[in-house]
Amino acid sequence: MLIASAALVTALGWYAVPCAVKPFAPCRRCVGRSEIAHFGKPRMCPRCRGHRPRLRLGRRVHDAWCHTQQ
Repeated sequence: MLIASAALVTALGWYAVPCAVKPFAPCRRCVGRSEIAHFGKPRMCPRCRGHRPRLRLGRRVHDAWCHTQQ
């Protein structure tokens, strides 16, 4: 039980560092290119709508938690 708890805390800490240092990551679908190929023709990425970076999940959770504390 102690090893599992330590592993969980380590994994959360490992993910918290990139969320704090670089809160934005490239879009998962277009990998930051803002367009994808659809039947051979490029079109705008429907996930990011051409805005390339996305806010990381951990940063979204942190921001929501901070807004509820105010």
